[in-house]
Amino acid sequence: MTNKNTGITTKNSYSQALFELAKDNGSLEEIEDQVVGLVKLISQTSEFKELIKNPTNKLEHLQNAIKLISDQLKFNDLLKKFLVFIISKRRFFYIEKILKDFLSICSYSRGEIQADLSAAKEMTEQEITKVKEDLDSNFGSNIKLNYKHDPSLIGGLVLKVGSTMVDTSIKNKLQQIEKQMIEA
Repeated sequence: MTNKNTGITTKNSYSQALFELAKDNGSLEEIEDQVVGLVKLISQTSEFKELIKNPTNKLEHLQNAIKLISDQLKFNDLLKKFLVFIISKRRFFYIEKILKDFLSICSYSRGEIQADLSAAKEMTEQEITKVKEDLDSNFGSNIKLNYKHDPSLIGGLVLKVGSTMVDTSIKNKLQQIEKQMIEA
């Protein structure tokens, strides 16, 4: 579904609402930065992930925890109220997806294309920047590149831009060989 006012594809009504409120409030950039930090916190902290995913947590307990985290990390009041609202609507279980969709909407509004890069070796900032610049020129658009080091690939890399994926990893090649051997 596309919002008639912004032309932005609505991924999630909560994400879209946060985007619209932050934009109207003039705090979109600040909230986007804070959401990036929050998403990182969710992915890197098992205790926080457990807090989100545990269905036995009481609403009051979740709201108090989010208020405490929001105060410590000095979240914008709008973001803090939004998180408490999501808890009150019993949607906190989906907060990671809601926040990632919000970041996608922000990116889309700037005309960026999302790209994911996974590499077997640890890449330097210069290498990542070079890949981003090459993608920018090839796609004729600003690319938002998400990099992840993935040693399980053994060698090579996996690049996904929109619905296009290029997988040059050794892991993928070994899986293809295994599949061919099973079929033979």
